[in-house]
Parts: sequence; structure tokens; C-alpha cells
Amino acid sequence: MKRGVSFQIPNEYGNYLWRILQPLEIANYMWQTSGESYFVVDGELDNEELFNDYAIVEGTDFANRLKTNQYYIIFVELKAFPFGKTVNEVQTYEEFVDSDCELVLLIADNSYVSIYCKNKNTIEILYFNALNNDFEEVLFITDENDTRTGLTVW
Repeated sequence: MKRGVSFQIPNEYGNYLWRILQPLEIANYMWQTSGESYFVVDGELDNEELFNDYAIVEGTDFANRLKTNQYYIIFVELKAFPFGKTVNEVQTYEEFVDSDCELVLLIADNSYVSIYCKNKNTIEILYFNALNNDFEEVLFITDENDTRTGLTVW
């Protein structure tokens, strides 16, 4: 069974989170954010972080932040919860399946992207979006090939 999709993005400044998530209705979710990523201002890395750890960001604000800024990603954990649902910590795939969380996006070491999603059609859309963006090593994450023990990058 398909759990999600994995691929590699370039290790450079850009708006890669926007490009990755663009096919989704980003504004329809509350986003739990964590990780280390920084704004890029006038072509230079800034000290201001893109996200606060374990902050909950409303979908429209989240989408605007991703679309209208340049940033550099080091590590990122993003979890999407529908409005009105409980936002709780999700550490494992089993917790993800049992939670209200609908999508988990993880980026490790600047480039390695893993996305877990409950909606099988969305997995397909994200897969083809990654191919259309010329991301590298695009693969489905399945029950058989998933070696991750936790849904975290720390």
C-alpha cells in the first residue's frame, strides 16, 4: 500500500515548499511547523527563521509565507490538520494513521523530502508534481520500502 512519496530537491535557496505543496489546498489546513529554515533577503541568508518550532499556522498565512518568500531549508517537519480537528503531536506512522493529521512533510539535510499522506489520490498528485518540477529520485513510499521508524527529522 502507498504511504506517500519521496524525492530530492536542490540544496539551494528558493521557494521549494511552495512548489512541493502547490497542488494541495494549503489554506484548508492548520499547519504544525517545526525545523530549521531561514528567510533569504536580497540574496543573502537572514537570521529570521521561516517557522517557529511547534507553532500552529493558519493555512492562508502559511501559503502566503511559502509563496511570496525565498528561504533556505535545513530541516523541516510540517503536519497538516483540517480546521476544527485536534492538532496533536505525531511521532510515528501508526500515530499518523490514528490521528486527525492528513499529511506529514519531512525534509532532512536540505534536500531529502518524504511526504506521508492518507489520501491516495493526493499521493499520486504529489508524485507527478515532483516529476513535473524535475525533482530527483522520485519514488512512492510503500509498506514494503518504508524504512523510517519515526515521522521526525531530529
